[in-house]
Amino acid sequence: MTSDRLSQELGMLAAVNLKIDERLTSIDMINRSAATTDAIKSYILREGLQPGDALPTEATLCKDLGVSRSSVREALRKLEALDIVEVKQGRGSFVGQMSLTPLVQTLVLRSSLQQASNQKSLAEVVKVRLYLDLGLADEITATMAGTKNPDLRELVQGMEAKARAGERFLEEDIAFHNGLLDRVEGTLVQQMTSSMWLVHMAVIPDLDPAGEDGLLRTAAAHGAMLQAAEDGDAEAYRAAVRDHYAHLQELLEG
Repeated sequence: MTSDRLSQELGMLAAVNLKIDERLTSIDMINRSAATTDAIKSYILREGLQPGDALPTEATLCKDLGVSRSSVREALRKLEALDIVEVKQGRGSFVGQMSLTPLVQTLVLRSSLQQASNQKSLAEVVKVRLYLDLGLADEITATMAGTKNPDLRELVQGMEAKARAGERFLEEDIAFHNGLLDRVEGTLVQQMTSSMWLVHMAVIPDLDPAGEDGLLRTAAAHGAMLQAAEDGDAEAYRAAVRDHYAHLQELLEG
């Protein structure tokens, strides 16, 4: 009896130890993958690589980092998902564009999940867009003061024409905002603003634009933004920005 009980206890202990070993092995693999991912990012920074530049071969990375090929491949897959690395079949690995595409995809999914019950997510996206546009007021008005911008004026006129016809003007809207951003420096700001727009368009419900009056009000706000920018009037620009978003915020609250 004692021998049987001892055998059972030893068997249980062996099973527990096996599970612990498996868990430690799994943790070790995760740690190696994370460390390899960080090492590749550090290499990109240390070498000053730019989007499109080639990375060392897998064999070289394995040797330099002292890790297995599976760890390198797993790290490259993770970095590719973040657009930090681009793997080209038969050609090797390169520095990616490092765009905000992964952020957009995450926010779209997050907003879509939450939007099933309410419009809180879209309201948050609109708020972020509003803050970005308000924050750019000083730089845009300082850069565009005294200038003439017929391309942006044409976009505003296109918005007004569509508004009078009761049509939305999404293409003109994003082209107008991108046109403003083209006048100032700051790639990250441009990417962030465009990303928020993409999230907005991906999750926006079929809101009633409140007819021609609502559309005309929004179109007029864009015209006021352009005029304030050309006048170099930051306060007027901010007021026009708030008016631009006020209609959409009212629809969301309603």
